[in-house]
Amino acid sequence: MPLKTMKANSTKRSPLRTCVACREVKTKRELIRLVRLADGSAAVDSSGRQAGRGAYLCRAPACWQSNLKAARLGYVLRTNISRENLERLIEQGKSLIGGIVSG
Repeated sequence: MPLKTMKANSTKRSPLRTCVACREVKTKRELIRLVRLADGSAAVDSSGRQAGRGAYLCRAPACWQSNLKAARLGYVLRTNISRENLERLIEQGKSLIGGIVSG
């Protein structure tokens, strides 16, 4: 009995993630990962592989504004995010998405 082989032209699927603000499902590469660090603060994970609990946000300024104002990020990451940490995330968000993000 012959063994089944995989098709030579099969494509590899990209992992899907959900934006915590707008709840849209997108590929992992389309989103920006935020991670909870060991000290309880949050940071942008540019590599997407940093250890810690993660959350994903779209590159849309509206998602950053609504999420950071509603303190949803702290809930998702299971930590309290300080005002200074929030301001740092806003600055990093501005540079990443090139749009206007305000806190």
